[in-house]
Amino acid sequence: MKNLIILFLFVSFISCKTDEKPQASIVPETPKIVKEFGFKLNNFKVINDTIKPGENFSEILDRNHVDYPRVLEIVNKIRDTFNVRKIKSGIPYTVLAKNDSTEQAQVFIYQHSKVRYTVVDFRDSIPVAYHGKKPVKTVLKTASGIITTHLSDAVESQGLSSYLTYKMADDIYAWTIDFSRLQKNDKFKLIYEQLYINDTIPVGIGEIKAAYFEHGNQPFYAFKYVADTILNIPDYFDDEATNLRRQFLKMPVKFSRISSRYNLKRRIALYGNRVRPHKGTDFAAPIGTPIMATANGTVTESRRKGGNGNYVKIRHNATYSTQYLHMSRRAVKVGDVVKQGDVIGYIGMTGNTSGPHVCYRFWKNGRQVDPLKEKLPAAEPMKENIKPHYFEFIKSLKEQIDAINYSTIDNEIIIPKKELQS
Repeated sequence: MKNLIILFLFVSFISCKTDEKPQASIVPETPKIVKEFGFKLNNFKVINDTIKPGENFSEILDRNHVDYPRVLEIVNKIRDTFNVRKIKSGIPYTVLAKNDSTEQAQVFIYQHSKVRYTVVDFRDSIPVAYHGKKPVKTVLKTASGIITTHLSDAVESQGLSSYLTYKMADDIYAWTIDFSRLQKNDKFKLIYEQLYINDTIPVGIGEIKAAYFEHGNQPFYAFKYVADTILNIPDYFDDEATNLRRQFLKMPVKFSRISSRYNLKRRIALYGNRVRPHKGTDFAAPIGTPIMATANGTVTESRRKGGNGNYVKIRHNATYSTQYLHMSRRAVKVGDVVKQGDVIGYIGMTGNTSGPHVCYRFWKNGRQVDPLKEKLPAAEPMKENIKPHYFEFIKSLKEQIDAINYSTIDNEIIIPKKELQS
């Protein structure tokens, strides 16, 4: 009997052991690696803030445990790349500090915009500064509208960027359509680039790849294409390969007035009422107003000299050159290729001048002439040998823009890469 009891207890013990479930092993979760600005943020204490009015670089680093002698050394080493005295209030910044008890700053990142930033890295004995850009994703989208009052109303009432209005009126159709005389029920369609960072945060509009504008029941197509294989500058052409641009803008400054015209018989009282020819056209505007290149070309001079002050000269082709005098600051250097509308400098009062303006000079075949009296040429037509490629290039774009419905906007579309290579 005793042996039976022992056997029963043994079997029960084995049964209980068999019924026990094995304990699940707990695997610690691997922390997600976060990268930004080219750094693995997990390795730092990350401090995000905004520069406050009156705050300076030294104060920010001092607050993050960097002493003044080291700050001074950093400022002196990086000044050719990044002038810390020009940081502005309201601009966001990031400090990457040691992930220990000292919490001492090691990297300062100044975020100029949602895309552009400057890194000041002082982890090593010799500080360095460099500029960077966040990766930008480009998504092609469509937009359309019917005008009942103004073009801007038709664009902005749909939540679209006002930049699209500017591009249509001042860039694509500036020489083709008089936007001060639009008619009710004029229509537009666009295929444009929407730019994103982190896949979801919009950071602006890129290129308008194709446009359609119906004005007074007349259709106007526009497709962006590089036909100039020398300067490699894109233009907008219609569905028959006609360039929509004129070769020259009428003036190099927007919203300006002419304060002095081209006049070979001008007399100046200051010089004893003697004839002092004025071979330029003066456009008056406040100091700092952007000055634009009036046509595509290459910068041949960019310097300061005598009565001209700061000036830029551009060669457009074998026939035409232009010059822009009295700038406060030049924005291009010799050899730069510029396209029509690019900012090349800013209105100033350098050289011989009694007020802020740009003196615009115009050469034709080596002789200065009055641009306001010249019959300025249309832009150079597309070469015949390029047209077959152009028509193949716009085929898919035209099909896409014709298919856009006026009742829908902001659709994402996909166009084969071969149609986007220009």
